[in-house]
Amino acid sequence: MNAAFTTGKELQKMDPVFGQLSFDDHEQIVFCNDKDTGLKAIIGIHNSVMGPALGGTRMYNYANEWEALNDVLRLSRGMTYKAAITGLNIGGGKAVIIGDAKTQKTPELMRKFGEFVHSLSGRYITAEDVGMETRDMDIVRDVTPYVTGISEERGGSGNPSPVTAYGVYLGMKAAAKHQFGSDVLDGKKVLVQGIGHVGETLVDYLTKEGALVTITDINEERLYEVGAKYNAKIFTGDDLYSADVDIYAPCAMGATINDATVHKIKAKVIAGAANNQLANENIHGAILQERGILYAPDFLINAGGIINVYAELAHYDKAEIMRKTENIYNTTLEIIDFAIANKMTTHHAALTIAQNRIDQRKIENSKK
Repeated sequence: MNAAFTTGKELQKMDPVFGQLSFDDHEQIVFCNDKDTGLKAIIGIHNSVMGPALGGTRMYNYANEWEALNDVLRLSRGMTYKAAITGLNIGGGKAVIIGDAKTQKTPELMRKFGEFVHSLSGRYITAEDVGMETRDMDIVRDVTPYVTGISEERGGSGNPSPVTAYGVYLGMKAAAKHQFGSDVLDGKKVLVQGIGHVGETLVDYLTKEGALVTITDINEERLYEVGAKYNAKIFTGDDLYSADVDIYAPCAMGATINDATVHKIKAKVIAGAANNQLANENIHGAILQERGILYAPDFLINAGGIINVYAELAHYDKAEIMRKTENIYNTTLEIIDFAIANKMTTHHAALTIAQNRIDQRKIENSKK
C-alpha cells in the first residue's frame, strides 16, 4: 500500500505501467487520444470493489506523459481509500488531461473526453478537479450520464470546492484539538499553500475564526487579490517550509512533503486539501511522526468533495452532505487515536481502516 513519488527520469527506466512504483494493482488504465481536438488523457480505475470508480478529472500542463501517468495512478488510488474511509459505497478512479486548461481546453475537447468516459459503460464516473469548472462537467454531461458535480440548474450538486474546504477546516480543527489541546484556531498561525477554489474558501473559514493566515501561490496576481480580500499576510520568505507557523495547509499539488522539505517543517500540524501530500508515505510519514508533527491524512480530510458529488448518485440532499462532511472531524480524532494505540503513523492508520472496509466488502461480494 505504498505509493512513492517518482521523478520523470526515474519513471523512464521502468516498465511503462505495471513497473511503476505508483502502480498499486490498478484494475484498468485507459489512454485516450483524439487528433482533431488535441485531447490526450489518461483514466485510471484503481479499485471497484465498493462500486463504480468515482473521481475527478484534472487538466494540467505536465512536463511529460510519465508525470501524467504517475499522477493519475496516485490520484486514483487515493480516491479508493478516500471513499472507503468516508463510508461511501463507491470505488476509486481519476482522470488527467494533459494540457494547459487556460489555453487548450475547449468545449469540443471536453465533449470528446466525455465520449471516452461513456465508452467505459459506467465503470468510471468523472467529476471536477484541478483545471476544471462546473460548466465543463455540464458539457461532459451532454454526451454521458457518467459524470457528477454538474450544475445545480441541471439537477447536480454544483461546485464541490466549498464542501471540500469545509471538511479540511474540520479536519484541521480536530488535529489542532489533539495537538494543542483545543480545536479553537483563534490566534493560531496557519500557512495556506495554494489558494484556488478550495484554498480560498479555507482561508475564509480560518480568517472568520481569527486565525493568523499567511498565503502563498504561484499565481501572483491571485495571491495579492485573495490577500487583500481576507487581509491575509503574503508569504515573502525564502523557504515556506521553514516558516514559523503552527499549522501548514498544503492546498496545491501533491508531494510537497519530501526529502527536501520534511526536516525543515516547523509547523506542529499538517492539514490541507492537496492530494498525496507525502512523496513517500512510509518514509515521510514516519519522519513527521518522529518529529512530533501531527499529519491529518489528506484523503480523509479532503473528502468533502467526493461526499458532495456522491450525493448525485446516492440521492441525498444538502443537509446530508453537510452531516457526512462534519463527521470528518470525529473520524480524524478516531484515526489519531487508532494510530497511537497501534503504534503507526496516522496515514498508515487511515489506510488500514479503509483497506479493512474494502476487504470486508470483497468477502461479502464473493458470497453473493
